[in-house]
Amino acid sequence: MGSSNKAQLQSEIMAMPKWLRRPIGKASDLSTVQRIIKQRQIHTICEEGRCPNRGECYAQKTATFLLMGPTCTRSCAFCQVDKGHAPMPIDPFEPEKIAEAVKLLGLRYVVLTSVARDDLPDQGASHFVKTMQAIRQLNPDTQIEVLTADLWGGIGGEKEQFRRIEIVTQAKPACYNHNLETVKRLQGTVRRGAKYERSLRLLQMVKEIDPSIPTKSGLMLGVGETTEEVIETMRDLRSIECDRLTIGQYMRPSLAHLPVQKYSTPEEFEDLGKIASDMGFSHVRSGPLVRSSYHAGIDD
Repeated sequence: MGSSNKAQLQSEIMAMPKWLRRPIGKASDLSTVQRIIKQRQIHTICEEGRCPNRGECYAQKTATFLLMGPTCTRSCAFCQVDKGHAPMPIDPFEPEKIAEAVKLLGLRYVVLTSVARDDLPDQGASHFVKTMQAIRQLNPDTQIEVLTADLWGGIGGEKEQFRRIEIVTQAKPACYNHNLETVKRLQGTVRRGAKYERSLRLLQMVKEIDPSIPTKSGLMLGVGETTEEVIETMRDLRSIECDRLTIGQYMRPSLAHLPVQKYSTPEEFEDLGKIASDMGFSHVRSGPLVRSSYHAGIDD
């Protein structure tokens, strides 16, 4: 990055409102989790996505594990995860490595997410299940939430998508999460390769396969949406019986990513959270620094 780009990015960081500034956390807490994951050559979305809450989560010895390598086959315009070149082969020992990390960290609630792997025949569905099984074998009391991509991949259409989702759902996660990220009008700009209706259909499929499993989705504000569009998106989610919702502020990771159009205030997040609760979402997290896995295992 050139000096002018560094200066521009630094200027944007300094212009962020005070409610988005938070300490990174204790070095000892950071190093403990980082040591455990680096020794096993596994990944977390906390690091790959530069989550602003990682200091707080590490202090609580929690982390969201990123399966199937750090390279994504999609190129979403908001995401910090590596993209643009061939993804690495699946590590067959990754499930056991993650299970060991869960045990060492003493986790009681784990979130498993992944990069999109459109290069794989099942988009990685079976790898989610293998990882869940390995965690349960070493940590029988640990609950597991999954946060998957749309498992579409363009091969086999909706029939194959349903089969992949069924593979994951039948493994009985504590919650099935899939993020819409933004409103319908902005999907093409923000989520390249994804479709609004396809994502809604995924969450609907989970309920068709097993109505007892809570479903969850997440939205980020600040990419050009209107409040009315956000409310309409929440209605669409409730129409397919989505149970849980997170709403957070988009923060630009670099100058190569979408610029922030607006920083919403804590009060605006609180208002949207109340609207969501009134709509019937059972769990709502709405705040500037909320991310899809933030306090995932903590009941309201």
